[in-house]
Amino acid sequence: METGKEQKASLKHLHIAPRKVQSVANLIKGLSVNEAEAQLLTNPRRPAAALLGLLRSAAANAKNNQQLNAERLFVKEVRVDKGPILKRYMPRAMGRANLIQKKSSHVILVLAESEKVKPPRFKITKPERIKKHVAEKMKRQRKVEQKEKTREEEVKEPRQTKGPGFIRKIFRRKTV
Repeated sequence: METGKEQKASLKHLHIAPRKVQSVANLIKGLSVNEAEAQLLTNPRRPAAALLGLLRSAAANAKNNQQLNAERLFVKEVRVDKGPILKRYMPRAMGRANLIQKKSSHVILVLAESEKVKPPRFKITKPERIKKHVAEKMKRQRKVEQKEKTREEEVKEPRQTKGPGFIRKIFRRKTV
């Protein structure tokens, strides 16, 4: 399926536990670079941002350094290894201490060039277009809200204010 050219990229000392990174990394295995990028952009988990940066870096290196076709690239392998563990202690009751392990991970991403060009299933738009789209959407939303407010104001009856008679009633009360 792939030719002999590959591009490796690594991310060392990522301060997220390998188990958490592995769960997000499994989502992009075997996907084209475009699809993997879309998958990571929509994923809300914290390792997704780090993996997205690594994927973009590997794709840019493959395109510029090895002159690989960007449309043909796919994620051949994602390997997540344990990194160094920082050991810290939390003081507890009666002079005891609990061990806290701050785990880190090393991620190795391998991109390869496939023989066929897959048509992209997703279209990633640039941030300028997204900003314009969001601004237009917000304008439309504001117009709808203003129309709803005017309708509500027309429907509402005028409020009756409490006059001095209310205060008199409070002071006329008899306590038991």
